[in-house]
Amino acid sequence: MAETLMLPATTDRRALYESLLPQVEALLAGESDQIANLANMAAALKEAFDFFWVGFYLVKDGQLVLGPFQGPIACTRIAFSKGVCGAAYSRRETIVVPDVEQFPGHIACSSASRSEIVVPVFDPQGNVTMVLDVDSDQLDDFSDVDAEWLERLVTLIR
Repeated sequence: MAETLMLPATTDRRALYESLLPQVEALLAGESDQIANLANMAAALKEAFDFFWVGFYLVKDGQLVLGPFQGPIACTRIAFSKGVCGAAYSRRETIVVPDVEQFPGHIACSSASRSEIVVPVFDPQGNVTMVLDVDSDQLDDFSDVDAEWLERLVTLIR
């Protein structure tokens, strides 16, 4: 795959995801190192959508530990019972938060974050092995379209 994404000149998220998915699939297909793949997926999402923060928290030692990401520095460790990431892990479902100030127990890694979506990533046995966390500096920036396509993208992680 080329080192540059080929994205349509549109702000339509569905069209951007439709273009991005096969490119990320091709990018990850030739690489077996999970950290490299997570880093490239985070970079591709950041480049395609210019989200405030995009990254992964991996399940390690009974908590979520910061993995590859794009954006400002972030919280390093998150308990399974804390914040949006912990809730997505515990509930085993994607959580869309239109206004992080209204989410009970939200962890403010950055005061610039206004809305958030967190997608759990499952291994073949159905265990949550990590979560994809995407933050926006805009209120109500995520929709069912983002949830649908981010859930598709994380299935590419091996």
